[in-house]
Amino acid sequence: MTTPIAPMDLALALAQEAAADGEAPVGAVVVENGVVLAAERNRMRALADPTAHAEMLAIRASLARRGSGRLDGCDLYVTLEPCAMCAGAIAHVRLRRLYFGAEDSKAGAVENGVRLFTQPSCHHVPEVIGGIGAERSETLLKDFFAGLRRRMTP
Repeated sequence: MTTPIAPMDLALALAQEAAADGEAPVGAVVVENGVVLAAERNRMRALADPTAHAEMLAIRASLARRGSGRLDGCDLYVTLEPCAMCAGAIAHVRLRRLYFGAEDSKAGAVENGVRLFTQPSCHHVPEVIGGIGAERSETLLKDFFAGLRRRMTP
């Protein structure tokens, strides 16, 4: 099935769903030759699993669909710069390309923080294209966390 909307638009729609369910608004989509293999959103709270990041769930679903331990030739679209865990998974499954929206200066591990793909111990480096849908991603994140702060303020 060919993707009906741009992968980042789908990831952003999933991020909105995550926010509506009280999850940090992050969505991720894995695409192979224009076909969506998996589309996921953060589900850490819903699954009581701190590893249930959108990227990890999309990678796992794509691996299951492909029936292999690699995603070579596939691209990942995610609304937020991946953390160290997700960047490690991206390298291990050998994704061809990573597209991400907003940078994450606190927990990002691609263009911020540990910059995992620049480390000599990183055995596979995907092509990285940042800033795709960044403004929409940043707005979702800012609005979500501002809402959390408002609810926590007495």
